[in-house]
Amino acid sequence: MITAVLRGVGVFSVALILFACGKDAEMPKSHSVEIVVQVPVGAPTVYLTGNLDTLGPWAPDAQAMTGDGNERRATINVPDGHALEYKITLGSWAREAVDRFGRTLPNYTLQVSGDATVTHEIVAFKLDPEVYMADWQNSGVLGTLVYWHDVASEFLSETRNVEIWLPPGYEDDPERRYRVIYMHDGQNLFDPRIANTGVDWGVDEAMMRGVEAGLFEPAIVVGAWSSSQRGPEYSPWHDGPQYARFLIEELMPRVNAEYRTLTAAKDTFVMGSSMGGLLSYYLVKTHADVFSACGCVSTHFPISDAVAASFMGTNADDADTTPYILRDIANGASVPNGVRFFFDYGTETLDASYGPTHLAVRDWLLAQGMVENEDFRIQEYPGAAHNEAAWRARLDDQLVWLLKAD
Repeated sequence: MITAVLRGVGVFSVALILFACGKDAEMPKSHSVEIVVQVPVGAPTVYLTGNLDTLGPWAPDAQAMTGDGNERRATINVPDGHALEYKITLGSWAREAVDRFGRTLPNYTLQVSGDATVTHEIVAFKLDPEVYMADWQNSGVLGTLVYWHDVASEFLSETRNVEIWLPPGYEDDPERRYRVIYMHDGQNLFDPRIANTGVDWGVDEAMMRGVEAGLFEPAIVVGAWSSSQRGPEYSPWHDGPQYARFLIEELMPRVNAEYRTLTAAKDTFVMGSSMGGLLSYYLVKTHADVFSACGCVSTHFPISDAVAASFMGTNADDADTTPYILRDIANGASVPNGVRFFFDYGTETLDASYGPTHLAVRDWLLAQGMVENEDFRIQEYPGAAHNEAAWRARLDDQLVWLLKAD
């Protein structure tokens, strides 16, 4: 989605340059595309979202479709040649369209070369997440899921759900205590019915594979769901410090009070993907007394003022394009002793831009005296994209790194 925003800015800038140079340039031709959807009787307001700036991009409540029966319509202007991608929702990603088996539908696609009308049949939408949370036993999860609903914070503007995963056997030995992994984007970890893309990380399966193979001991997993403020909350250079206070001062004490946790930093880890990877890095770097290691999946190191403008709602035209991490390194950033980092990235979609910043981080960590493959690891996964399916496929590597024996 960030890529789509930047691409739009680039096209606009080129158009201005050609105009200023006196070229006989015309604004890109656009076409009218009408999207018609057949929806279940009684459906509330239906929304269209997609990879156009006018649709968010990808804001789940971008454009309300007209009509109040079982047929809804929306008309959009699409630049000539644009590879349009779009989805249908009830106003949030928790309520997007699904197939008759409850699986999230892939993006609809349309190569636009002229005016068009396309029709789709939507048989159902995701149920309210509360329904799935109450029915967690039928999610297929191994072990036990406990949900805390609408957890409030003095440091963050929105409440959020939190889930606690207890491994099989937790109730069998009341004296046993467990290490804990705190994970971000908790809605994507265990239940495909709730996960944003219809694919969960399979944390429970990956955890039990490692345990059964004797690679590590089981751990408790705490997943805090993301909010509409995910971008700034997960950014170390924006509201990340406030998120850290929520996690350390509010959530962790409650978890430690209610479950049999090992609370030392050497037994406490943090993990996330994309912006969640950045947040995990930040938490270990700045709170080594709390977290000893992090798993940073598809770490979004290219973020800069220009990239952040997409989620801050500001103008990116004159924003600095230097990644924040490179600015920090140039300003003398250091890492604490005794911590471990695992960064990874793929080579497709958004991840295709991640190589250079990860290489810069590698050089920085080596200069700090860290030992590669002992204190830190940076792994490229050729062919891997920026999505839950890709992260699920390599989760075992991250868990082994985090939970390996001392």
